[in-house]
Amino acid sequence: MQKNHLQTEGFHMLAKPSGPICNLDCHYCFYTEKEALFTGTNHFRMSDETLEKFISQYIKAQNSPEIPFVWQGGEPTLMGLEFYKKVVVLQQKHAEGKKITNSLQTNGTLLTEEWCQFLAKHDFLVGLSLDGPEFIHDHYRVDRGGKPTFHKVLKALHMLKKYKVSYNVLTCVTKESSQYPLEIYSFFKEQGAEFIQFIPIVERMPDQKAAELGLRHAAPPSIHEEEIQKTVSPWTVEPEKFGDFLIAIFDEWVRKDVGSVHVMNFEQSLTSWLGLPATSCVFAETCGRAAIVEHNGDVYSCDHYMYPDYRLGNIYNETFAEMMDSNQQRAFGENKKASLPKYCQSCEVRFACNGECPKHRFLLTPDGEPGLNYLCAGYKKYFYHIHKYMKVMVQLIENDLPVSEVMGVIKRPLVMKK
Repeated sequence: MQKNHLQTEGFHMLAKPSGPICNLDCHYCFYTEKEALFTGTNHFRMSDETLEKFISQYIKAQNSPEIPFVWQGGEPTLMGLEFYKKVVVLQQKHAEGKKITNSLQTNGTLLTEEWCQFLAKHDFLVGLSLDGPEFIHDHYRVDRGGKPTFHKVLKALHMLKKYKVSYNVLTCVTKESSQYPLEIYSFFKEQGAEFIQFIPIVERMPDQKAAELGLRHAAPPSIHEEEIQKTVSPWTVEPEKFGDFLIAIFDEWVRKDVGSVHVMNFEQSLTSWLGLPATSCVFAETCGRAAIVEHNGDVYSCDHYMYPDYRLGNIYNETFAEMMDSNQQRAFGENKKASLPKYCQSCEVRFACNGECPKHRFLLTPDGEPGLNYLCAGYKKYFYHIHKYMKVMVQLIENDLPVSEVMGVIKRPLVMKK
């Protein structure tokens, strides 16, 4: 591995203690198929030794006074509650005076009262995957036997609320669900969800490389590929429909719910209009500071790039500083900006988008240049639509006024000009 001697900048490490293993069979999931990449093993469980090595090295590698741990999968609760009790003990053992925080991304089906008591006691932030009301959620989110999971997840949400566990709802937007924006948003408000994030599902059908690896979806595109597989999966959201989906919910939110319901998509946009650095790698100019550590200690460049070509090393052989500051990882992160097509570079809303995730850049621009994001048309439609509202919210913030006052401004139509 090539290395340089720059001081390690802040970085995030997404931990996958159960690897790609999950108790659900969500048809659109991009990660459970990665089981095929671990040949010769059916043991997907982070050992106690690997867990302690990860925790101690991760804390040591960070210069900040607060260290965020994020646990994901697959399904991380498959590790069992005892595993996370060990996590808390080991974090305190190696904390060295630093503040430790934990987030757990889960499908919620295995949560119990005991789990929620533990999560509340140790102040875990829970990301709960819930796609909307029953007819939408159960369309794709089924268990290994093909049975629906909605009622189990809703029960989990109610338990999280009962024990006052901090949580947010993560919602995947598919071709089907994009038709029901207000039904989904109204459902979440009825359930009392205050923090929501909408994630577009974009997956391509397998190309030759994916087929060779035994995968159901194509690997992220490379600008060096002459022919890129452009056929998307049946559940992939259509670009403009995703834009329409966001617009429909935004129009409801900006009139009624600013300050009481926090939609991460809209707050990320406001950050861009304020001229601040993006809070999500998806919309940042460059990436490469958010990697993953698998159950066996392997480290990969990104959650969406868990493929052999993007393996950085293993915590038993290299330090996080060596891997995250390697020429390989720096090139990976800087390539996001370097490969941005000229069409995007001159775009009026580039400041809010920056080409979005490179994983989705598999179309040609109108002038035939490769690297256009599949969701470009939808994002453009959404960004242009929210512009006048964002300008008002920026003015409110600059005048030390609550951003929720935008709801009152909207009622004065002469003020709301483009």
